[in-house]
Amino acid sequence: MSMPKEASEKLEASTDAFRAGVASVAEDIIFRIFPAKTIELSIIIDGANAPDSVYNMSQAPAFTDSRVYPPPGTPDSNGPFSKRKRVEDGVVPLMNDIANARYPELVHANQHILKLQETIKAECAQLSDSCDKVKLWVNLTMPKIEDGDNFGVQIQEEVLSELLRSQESAYNIRDSVRQNYLARAKICTKLIKYPNVEDYTLALKEHDEKQLFFARQNLVDIRNVYAVMTDILHKNITKIRAPRGNNRAGLY
Repeated sequence: MSMPKEASEKLEASTDAFRAGVASVAEDIIFRIFPAKTIELSIIIDGANAPDSVYNMSQAPAFTDSRVYPPPGTPDSNGPFSKRKRVEDGVVPLMNDIANARYPELVHANQHILKLQETIKAECAQLSDSCDKVKLWVNLTMPKIEDGDNFGVQIQEEVLSELLRSQESAYNIRDSVRQNYLARAKICTKLIKYPNVEDYTLALKEHDEKQLFFARQNLVDIRNVYAVMTDILHKNITKIRAPRGNNRAGLY
């Protein structure tokens, strides 16, 4: 059963509006957000050696607390180590349930590194989201498959590959945060079990210093992704917009 003409025209108009919106968002990302992020992150990176920068390596020792604290108490109406506490909208698990822990002592997280990693996670999320939107636009500008005059389509495919690699870089940097917590937790576990072994204390301090270095390096990597994508997209924007146009200009 065919769709009524009026409904078909309305759907076509909605589709055209969607495609126009996608194009507008993508070009804003390409010509405004990507260059702006390149400059923004470059300023932060260039200032990383300043004494008051949160990325300065001299900040590392002050924020590593390698002391082993006694088990924290969590008293409430259900007892000192209740597994759950009640909230207005239901029941949620406590963050630290130590009732059945073999080693209930506590080593605090590095709050300075935690804040930096939250920044890195936000940067990765923005980069991945921006690449997704540009990828959608490039895919929608691809012409139908046919023989001949496909040089522009090859450029589009190469651009899509670069966008995908950029997203994978963001995913890998984002996952490094999880890996850091796991690695630090193993050192802290050893520190709790063997508080008399000084090397575990030194290992924790070295680990936090390394993570501060990596936080700055992750910003460099993200900045570089923005810079490279800006360069590739700007140089090939004509072919991306109209892949079956004039083929005299080459990729890059």
